[in-house]
Amino acid sequence: MLRMVLWRSVAVVAVCVATACDSSAARPADPPAGATTPSTAQATASATTTKAASPAVPATGGSGYSPALSMRLVTTDALPAGFTVEGIATTMPRDAGDQRPAADVPCSDMIPLLSGRRLTGTPSAMAAVTVSHDAEPGWPWVANEVLRTYADDGARRAMTDLRTFVGRCPTVVASSGDRYRYAVAPGPRLGDDSVHLSSHTSGAETLEWDSILVRTGTALVVVHEEGNRPGGDTHLTQLAEAALRTYQATGS
Repeated sequence: MLRMVLWRSVAVVAVCVATACDSSAARPADPPAGATTPSTAQATASATTTKAASPAVPATGGSGYSPALSMRLVTTDALPAGFTVEGIATTMPRDAGDQRPAADVPCSDMIPLLSGRRLTGTPSAMAAVTVSHDAEPGWPWVANEVLRTYADDGARRAMTDLRTFVGRCPTVVASSGDRYRYAVAPGPRLGDDSVHLSSHTSGAETLEWDSILVRTGTALVVVHEEGNRPGGDTHLTQLAEAALRTYQATGS
């Protein structure tokens, strides 16, 4: 089963949240270049058991890694019962910068931007972590948190661009034949601005890749679902709330 292979490949999933890869690129058959190697942990047992400790923040990492910002990622203790922090990404490839797709660029070439996995702008630092929830036996709910900080108003521009891109390309058919559907709606009342990006793929099975983006000051707190069965909005909102609280509580 594809979804179970994804769960056994958390290291691959963690890469895609901060790279230019889209939801289809998270599949183990086509891992992205420069794969991240985060720490991993076994999936949580039931919510009644003692929470596993969050992994330690690595002191060093590869390109784009920020140990200081990684210290502000969500921890297991900050999350409701059932959640587990699995591993911190140690390589953070770049976002799209100031280049935006021209009018003649096909929507199928914009999937990384449409999915919110890659944003416009140039963050001054990025950090990411993989989180799971024991939603149901044999099918854990998996997501990622990505933090971005900016030296200017890049966070605001990135959210504006995302809304524009989705308005331009709400439906995309990839070369594989998979159909991608995108929509933006107001997110939960968090931070200075927030958006809920609905992202579904329809192929052999329908999977959900929704995201919540929250702007707080000059930073973006982003949480992404990673190929879950439809209906996990409650978990995604809980993760966004905990991630924002943690980021704000650990600031100077």
